[in-house]
Amino acid sequence: MYNQLAKHYDSLVKDEQATCSYVDFVKAHAKGTNMLELACGSGEISLQLAKAGYQLLATDLSEEMLEEARKKDVDHLVTYAFMDMYQMEQAKMYESIICFCDSINYIDEAHIEHVFKQVYDHLEVGGTFLFDMHTMDRLTEFAQEFYEAGVVDGTDYIWSIIADGNRLLHNFVFYEKDGSTHYEHHEQWVFKPEYITDVLQSLGFTVSIWTDFEQAGMVEGEKYFYVCQKEG
Repeated sequence: MYNQLAKHYDSLVKDEQATCSYVDFVKAHAKGTNMLELACGSGEISLQLAKAGYQLLATDLSEEMLEEARKKDVDHLVTYAFMDMYQMEQAKMYESIICFCDSINYIDEAHIEHVFKQVYDHLEVGGTFLFDMHTMDRLTEFAQEFYEAGVVDGTDYIWSIIADGNRLLHNFVFYEKDGSTHYEHHEQWVFKPEYITDVLQSLGFTVSIWTDFEQAGMVEGEKYFYVCQKEG
């Protein structure tokens, strides 16, 4: 996953305003400064949080994405590590754990409780778990296939997204300058917020939800932001 996409990821989706909004959201809701980031991707949010004073271990399942993140961090402000959020045994205890850019949506229903339990077990009492997920509106948005073609970093590409049941299917094709063609397929699962809340509460979290950063509660939008606190 993200083998070929990693080197083009920022050019395709980088949004400095969104990065600032994520950082502000963390500042508003996270406990403490000792933080674990799951699925850090290319490290845009990681680096800005480190510059804001957070002590961050940023992890990802893609070595290629971690390499892109390390390239940006010229002052070595962030500690990066390969880690699967399904298997967090090597992680320590943290005041806060974060996972953004709808990365939780890569987890299917069979494993979502397990991942949340891993997070719970690595949070200090009173610690916070912050993450975002696609809203159900995204399934309607992509009921008809989204299709984008263009040139990124001198490479021709095609990107399509379509909803299939409760999944979003992403397909990428990159036509490289050397004549090679690379394909990547990504699947994301979209969940009702009531279900996610029930799972989190059953594990011992208190939960509040925001929509698109600033709107309290569940309203129409692209993303739900979950603010979860580990109870004592």
